[in-house]
Amino acid sequence: MPDTRSHRGPDPKDAEGFAPTEVVRLREASDDLAWLLGRGYPEAAALELVGNRYRFRARQRRALLRSSCSLQVAQARRERAARPEEVAGKLLEVDGFNLLLTLEVALGGGVVLRGRDGAYRDLAGIHGSWRRVEETMRALRLIGEEGRRLSIAGMHWWLDRPVSNSGRLRGVLAELAASESWAWSVELVMNPDRALFESESIVVTSDSMILDRCRAWFNLTGRVIERSIPNAWIVDLA
Repeated sequence: MPDTRSHRGPDPKDAEGFAPTEVVRLREASDDLAWLLGRGYPEAAALELVGNRYRFRARQRRALLRSSCSLQVAQARRERAARPEEVAGKLLEVDGFNLLLTLEVALGGGVVLRGRDGAYRDLAGIHGSWRRVEETMRALRLIGEEGRRLSIAGMHWWLDRPVSNSGRLRGVLAELAASESWAWSVELVMNPDRALFESESIVVTSDSMILDRCRAWFNLTGRVIERSIPNAWIVDLA
């Protein structure tokens, strides 16, 4: 069945699954999961153990997994996080779908997770295909405006070539950047992850694998949300 959504908003059961009382339990579970991960428990086994203990549903377990890591890993990621003043005059390497989707979700009223490492993540996913929604252009403009406030030199967007409509998004990015005089460039590759974690530049992503291997990263997603989307639904599991 084709995806006909015009927003990237909340799941119908999120109001129950991420109610205040459930967020308290998710925070407790996040502590438990971090403890197990820090002692070498396999991720899948640790998640099953904690999820079963708290009787979480599938979407709650996914939120727990996406936002949790060991204390050691969280500290290492935070130590590699660049401060706003450190990105001035720099070219940022951007994990394109990662950044855009989370901001689309935030603008659409969906759940956005703040993890133990300080990174912001969504629960949407693209499942091999990206579709433009009503929040897309607003999200892109917020990114560009924040980049201007930070005085960055430019952004190089990396997009997954296998994702359906990635070429269409490249066109949207190029057209918007030209109209706003933003120094954006866009590249479609089979595996953006490798390009990002091998980069010597500061990268913009919340992908755990990249965060663990990159030289430095900047939490542009969190900065845009905190400054420009005050009503975003943040589930803080930090």
